[in-house]
Amino acid sequence: MKSVRGIKGYIVSLFDAEFIPTGLKTALFVGSLLFLINHGSAFFRGEMTQERWISVLLTYAMPYLVNVYGQYSYRRKINTLPGIPR
Repeated sequence: MKSVRGIKGYIVSLFDAEFIPTGLKTALFVGSLLFLINHGSAFFRGEMTQERWISVLLTYAMPYLVNVYGQYSYRRKINTLPGIPR
């Protein structure tokens, strides 16, 4: 049951006002770099298909999800260390 609480906590953290700004900045920066690497030539040639645009959404979503997971897991770790006031 501990992992179910962890997953639920992570999903809630995706909308946590503390995590969102850093997550969005990371998604914008990393996502833009990945967009240029993976889709830049097709974009500039005007050859973007519906499948490519779906891939672009994932290109921006993944850095956000990973960043928020990092923040969430760090917070959980700090809150479970002995001797740390809560």
